[in-house]
This record gives sequence, structure tokens and C-alpha cells, in this order.
Amino acid sequence: MKITPAQPGDLPKLLAFREEAAAWLRGLGSDQWSRPYPADRLLATIEAGTVFMLRDHGGTAGTITLTTVAEDGLWTDDELGEPSLFINKLTVARTHAGQDIGGRLLDWAGDRAHRTGAAWLRLDAWTTNRGLQQYYLRHGFQHVRTVTEGGAVNGGPCVSGWLAQRPAQSTEHGFADETPAPDSSGLRAS
Repeated sequence: MKITPAQPGDLPKLLAFREEAAAWLRGLGSDQWSRPYPADRLLATIEAGTVFMLRDHGGTAGTITLTTVAEDGLWTDDELGEPSLFINKLTVARTHAGQDIGGRLLDWAGDRAHRTGAAWLRLDAWTTNRGLQQYYLRHGFQHVRTVTEGGAVNGGPCVSGWLAQRPAQSTEHGFADETPAPDSSGLRAS
């Protein structure tokens, strides 16, 4: 399997991935990702070079977004002053479920964060999705806190405010990495 940057032509696949994941989550009783994600916002992240695809024999096994930009209102100013990369939209195709693809993508992200000079690999997860939170804890993340208000538009309830982090470190992930060398210019200095 190989990791490549997403291309604008991947937009339909990424939108389908999100819908597939939302349907699976609904089956588990979660409302996570129940609202359609705006295609124009997703295209903008693809064009910014922050979306990565895990390819497997011509198909797509998973995707992850890795950015230097945190969601508004979740992390403190001191935390934002520490060089960090943030994970978003980690999704594994149901055809590849049960193979720890997600864990290996997290390891790839941690390795990439390390190579940019980041101290932390961080994420915010759905506040009510306990299974997802446990998944991240099993993959070496430490819970920082849960933000329940103020992280959403207009200071309303925050649905994705379970915050976690793990140190960025060199990690073997087993994928062929066909992405450009990571750029540290967007990292904030502590």
C-alpha cells in the first residue's frame, strides 16, 4: 500500500468515504458525520495539500487529513504555541476494516509530524463517540480534556471536543510514502 497526496479527482471518492463512514456510524448508534460535508471545503483542503490517500492495488483503502491548523476554540494559546500537526477525517474503507489500517495511518501521521519538527500529533474527536475515543487511547494518545461549549460556531455546543495528543515520533508504518517531503514552515515555535 502507498500513501499519496489527494488530487481534485479524488473528491467524489472522499465524499463517498465520508457517507460510507457516516452510515456505518449510524449503525452503531452514533450521529457523528451525520451532516454532509461541503464539497467546496473538502476540495480546498485537497488543493492545500493536507489530504492524503492510502492506495491499495488501484483502490483506496483510507484517507487522512494532516494540518498545522487547529479547530477554533479547542486548544489553549499555550498549546497552540507548541509545534503540532492535527489529524482530521481519518477514514478507512469498510473493505479494509479490521486490518489496523487506521492505526498505521496514525503512525504515518506521527512520523510525518516528527519529520516536520512537531512536538505533538493532536486531534479532536466526537465528544459522544466513546468507542472512537478508546480507539485513540489504544493507539498511544492521551486525553487532554473535553470541550463541551464554546468550540462551535457562535459558542454553541461542541460536538467534536474530545481532545487528545501523543508525542510526534519516528515510527515504522509499513506504507510506501509517495508524498512530498514535509514542510515545517507552518509550525508555530514554542
